Amino acid sequence: MEIRILGAHSIESKDAGCSSLLVDDILAVDAGALTGHLSVKQQLNLKALLLTHYHYDHIRDVPLLGMTFYQSKASLEVYTTKPVYDALMKYLMDGELYPDFTKRPPEKPTFNFTFLEPGKAVPAAGYSIMPLMVNHEVPTVSYQITTYDGKKAFISADTGPKLEDCWKQISPNLLIMETALPNSGEARALQAGHLTPFLLYKELESFRKIRGYLPKVVIYHIDPLVEDRIKSEIREVEKALSIHIRLGREGMKVKI
Repeated sequence: MEIRILGAHSIESKDAGCSSLLVDDILAVDAGALTGHLSVKQQLNLKALLLTHYHYDHIRDVPLLGMTFYQSKASLEVYTTKPVYDALMKYLMDGELYPDFTKRPPEKPTFNFTFLEPGKAVPAAGYSIMPLMVNHEVPTVSYQITTYDGKKAFISADTGPKLEDCWKQISPNLLIMETALPNSGEARALQAGHLTPFLLYKELESFRKIRGYLPKVVIYHIDPLVEDRIKSEIREVEKALSIHIRLGREGMKVKI
């Protein structure tokens, strides 16, 4: 399994893109920096799209991706929860801001949605996908993605602490964890459902206690305005846990 980080940040600039990951070039997770980081050919190579929640920085490229597939007379499988679908249809694909690609063209819709039930694995694009609820300010699912040969990656999406229920249900080779704010922003992180380096440390400590090991760790959904502080504080987490933690960046590839 190879995961390419298309967007590793919570704010967009010429150097930073919003949350988007690409698995083996065929499975996308979130669409905050999807179309702008993939050629048309690469977009059409996608077999499925997983969406974690309906905040704009995670779904904004969905209509643009729909237009690419629609103009190419192709279709795409989209996996998510009902709240995400409802938000897309109300705000982005309402027929005015952008077409409803679940009905266009009528003979072969561009998007085919599958609604996920947290805790119930489903097949998608040749993988097993396990959605699990996490603690964010709107309904949000994380994903454990498993290949046919048993390689597993867990993508946290936007989440706050108290992930013990997730840890009990997964056994990944790789954790891709959000760390949006520095330690000084803990109160804000707890209110909005995000992690700081210290809160990440507590969650990784909990993972090791429950699962008996720690896999590779990469962090993403980083606020670029405070990235240097987050990076410095992550170094302290590494020392405390005796592990290496990679800071996600646009274009980074992680193999397991």
